[in-house]
Amino acid sequence: MRLENKIAIVTGAGSGMGKATAELFAREGAKVVVADIAEDRVNDVVAGIKDAGGEAVGCIANVASRESVEAMFRFAISTWGRFDIIVNNAGIMDGMEGIEDIAEERWDKVFAVNVKSLLYSCQYAVRYFKENGIKGVIVNNLSDGGLRGAIAGVAYTASKHAGVGITRNTAFMYAPDGIRCNAIAPGAVKTNIAQSMTGVSEAGYNRVKLNMANLPGQGEPEQLAQAMLFLASDESSFVNGVIMPVDGGWDAA
Repeated sequence: MRLENKIAIVTGAGSGMGKATAELFAREGAKVVVADIAEDRVNDVVAGIKDAGGEAVGCIANVASRESVEAMFRFAISTWGRFDIIVNNAGIMDGMEGIEDIAEERWDKVFAVNVKSLLYSCQYAVRYFKENGIKGVIVNNLSDGGLRGAIAGVAYTASKHAGVGITRNTAFMYAPDGIRCNAIAPGAVKTNIAQSMTGVSEAGYNRVKLNMANLPGQGEPEQLAQAMLFLASDESSFVNGVIMPVDGGWDAA
């Protein structure tokens, strides 16, 4: 029960790593806000957690909208009186385009979901934690693409590098307030994120494929959830500003 008496919000919790994280957090004693843009997925995850004896509520949230993100936080507070943990898990891919081919519309969409969502969420969370004297925890789900350049296209790569900067700066700025901000950097994981890829660039994909030779395999969502549990729990109380690769050793290749 590593999260007993904690209130946790997990975005993108309708499937993949977000779903596995919400379920694991509930098993570890947290009351969980299952947030996702897809209502049917939210309902399914909440029902599954409750059937397993956990506590959860669902919230429809579009992380690319400040209004929606802030409504998600207010919902958590009105439901359970506060929140202690926010897991920023939602994200999308690009189409593997290099800089010469990326369309501004695609760039803006990737940055809205992968970067502006962190601005909205981390900003609200930090202000709330400070105002209420809560030593809160932020866990961001980034990517190996935030550590190197051969994982995806330029938009996704740049967005995940931005996430690394947001994580580290937030950790440094608010460490005196007892607020921790860390991130995981997954490699290849068995999720449905590929569904967000449309109009894939053949040239870009062929370049990225060269990096796949070192791929140690695909991780299971539950393996990534365990890493997020560690960063969300008191077991990592002296861990702050860390970007943790959880990729089976891909980043070491």
